[in-house]
Amino acid sequence: MNNSVGNTARLIGAGLRALLVLTVICGVLYPLAVTGIAQALFNDQANGSEIKDKSGQVVGSSLIGQTYNLPKQNPDDPEEAAKPDLKWFQPRPSNGLGSNSVNTQYALILSGATNRSADNGAKDGKCTDEVEGSLCSQVIAAKEAVIADNSTAGHQIKPEDVPADAVTSSGSGLDPNISPEYAKLQVHRVAEQNKLDVKQVEKLVADHTQGRTLGFMGEPRVNVLELNIALKALSKS
Repeated sequence: MNNSVGNTARLIGAGLRALLVLTVICGVLYPLAVTGIAQALFNDQANGSEIKDKSGQVVGSSLIGQTYNLPKQNPDDPEEAAKPDLKWFQPRPSNGLGSNSVNTQYALILSGATNRSADNGAKDGKCTDEVEGSLCSQVIAAKEAVIADNSTAGHQIKPEDVPADAVTSSGSGLDPNISPEYAKLQVHRVAEQNKLDVKQVEKLVADHTQGRTLGFMGEPRVNVLELNIALKALSKS
């Protein structure tokens, strides 16, 4: 009986010592080491890749997209559709989880894609808007809006000019970037809205176009927030 109690006490003691050692290593030393390395070598990324304006105020993250909409006429009406503020470059759609999702406009509660196939809502092999709420109907409506919003008196947008990222959301629904093609498509509208020369805005887009990561991964891209910060500075100069 005494041996049994002694063995149990030794096992409990060994378990407590192991718990204490592992707690110190895994719960204190390892997090401190990782945090220290991150702050020393990857300070910007470790702190959320924050973007600041000229005044030093944090206006967002380079990793998370955001909207550029006009204020609602009735803020208390959840059914009122948001309208884009056309003086800014617009991001890609963010309705990845569908119309009933909490993440219809870059909300950070959750993220995800539609999981709908490319022919969702198609009829006889052609994409139509006959099925309300389908991927096809969303894309068709988005394309019509892009053409209408970005056509100016002296520059008409053609349907074939609209790139895919202008009418579809990303896999996460939080993509902060758009393609250079979509940014260029918006140049004439942005120039007109801000009373700027088209060539000035074209140069702005070119200056903020990033190439493929390491020269071969991903696609060329333009960070919308960084571009709009530069646009704000240009329009005030």
